[in-house]
Amino acid sequence: MNTLLFKRIDNAPLIVFRIVFGLLIFLESVGAIFTGWIKVTLIKPEFTFNFIGFDWLQPLPGNGMYFYFALMGLFGFFVMIGYKYRWSLAAFTLMWTAVYLMQKASYNNHYYLLILLCLLMLVQPANRYLSVDARQNPAIRDISMPRWSALIIILQLWIVYTFAAIAKLYPDWLNYSVAENLMLGRKDYPVVGELLQQHWLHVFISWAGILFDGLIVPLLLWKPTRKLAFLASIVFHLFNSAVFQIGIFPYMSLAFTLFFFAPETIRRIFLKRKPQYTEAEIRVPEHRNLIVVAGMIYFLIQIGLPLRHHAIAGDVLWTEEGHRMSWRMMLRSRGGYIRFKVVDKKTGAEEIVFPKDRLSVKQRRIISTKPDVIWQFAQRLKKEYAQEGKDVAVYAVGKVRVNRRSLQTFIDPKVDLTSVKWDHFRHSSWILPNPY
Repeated sequence: MNTLLFKRIDNAPLIVFRIVFGLLIFLESVGAIFTGWIKVTLIKPEFTFNFIGFDWLQPLPGNGMYFYFALMGLFGFFVMIGYKYRWSLAAFTLMWTAVYLMQKASYNNHYYLLILLCLLMLVQPANRYLSVDARQNPAIRDISMPRWSALIIILQLWIVYTFAAIAKLYPDWLNYSVAENLMLGRKDYPVVGELLQQHWLHVFISWAGILFDGLIVPLLLWKPTRKLAFLASIVFHLFNSAVFQIGIFPYMSLAFTLFFFAPETIRRIFLKRKPQYTEAEIRVPEHRNLIVVAGMIYFLIQIGLPLRHHAIAGDVLWTEEGHRMSWRMMLRSRGGYIRFKVVDKKTGAEEIVFPKDRLSVKQRRIISTKPDVIWQFAQRLKKEYAQEGKDVAVYAVGKVRVNRRSLQTFIDPKVDLTSVKWDHFRHSSWILPNPY
């Protein structure tokens, strides 16, 4: 165990990754400003659908979120140059996590992955070389790192890819209809739009997705297949970047490959002036057992969270319960419509509330298909009517389709949603059974 975790190796991969990581989180932050993401997601909506339990996390008023993201970008830049590294990354991590929790209209598995990467990078000695910190304090300068610094990144990546591969082993993915639906929304792309509609490409995308996710980490770990796997990674992630336009994350995924190549190779390519670490020292830290136990707990949680939907009754593909933070990426398309019937308990008077009159375009895309969002909107309506002195019941009336199947009733229209509680780890009985 000591040799596996605490043997010193050249820290070139970690240093280069810190620079790339800092650059990418800087670009993610300032990009949100200039692409209009902040305005559409956080400023323009009347309110945001936060993660349940985090109602106190709300966007700053006025143009406050622009300054918020600019500050995040500054912290990202500090991470890149290694200035006050841990303080800068800790600040970015808190701010990014707050943004993640305060809205679900732009939910993305990659946003959650970024939180995890920030946490892992916080415990890394990534500022020991080629950093402002090392220049200002030469005592921390080091050209080596413990082997666990690379292993925790590799293990996190392996968990993500493995669950993503397993989740694809279901009928709609294997009959290529998911790939067809995904590409249908790209039909108007210039040059490649028609190509993306070809059946043979849907077959290729479906099987390539399973094989890539399931095999890429072992192939990168095995030296004879490493270069081929790296080329496959370039093609895979650049395709995702061009077709799905998912921001920095294809490039972050490519940066992960730094940890699979020999540190000497990374040093020779990127850090030619860096001294080579040639010793075979094992430095066992004072709190070895605490470090090992903390690492085990973290990764047990990472393995357990994606499995939690198996402990919740119902099909997660239909109910969405346990879907988030489970690496169930690009697995299905959902659509539908919904309206809310508000009934005054005293007078019996009924009123229909249409979400389109209250919500942004992004919010309208999730209100009809996400049960927690439907429940939250019902709670909000109850509070608003209570301010008018009315005690009301709120019923959801609508239908949902999964993977372009026929529309089906999703929420029991006879259940007053204001009278039920949301449980993160149990099935909500007011979500009707899967009809497919």
